[in-house]
Amino acid sequence: MAHTRASELSPSQVRSGLAALRDVIADNGWPPLIWTRADGYQLGAERAELEAYERAVLLEKLTQFRRFITGTVAPHAAAHPGDKWIRHIVAQLNSIESTLDLVVSS
Repeated sequence: MAHTRASELSPSQVRSGLAALRDVIADNGWPPLIWTRADGYQLGAERAELEAYERAVLLEKLTQFRRFITGTVAPHAAAHPGDKWIRHIVAQLNSIESTLDLVVSS
């Protein structure tokens, strides 16, 4: 990661710093910070670039979410089908997955 080499920070410190920066940006009403492979980090990107970034992040989260469901939650539900906790979680996660899928595909 180039940011860790340039700053001599660990990847975890860089992630934490970027998260803190995003919080400061939001708190101050500044333009959003995005990252693209072509341009790196950008503050105040155009609408199309913002939408492309948002879709990419949501697609990544949807993929992570689906892997969590299929790799952890579904086997838990299969092993304990009568468990109230897992039934509730499955219902909620299915709703979230459906919403994310709708947003990403629209």
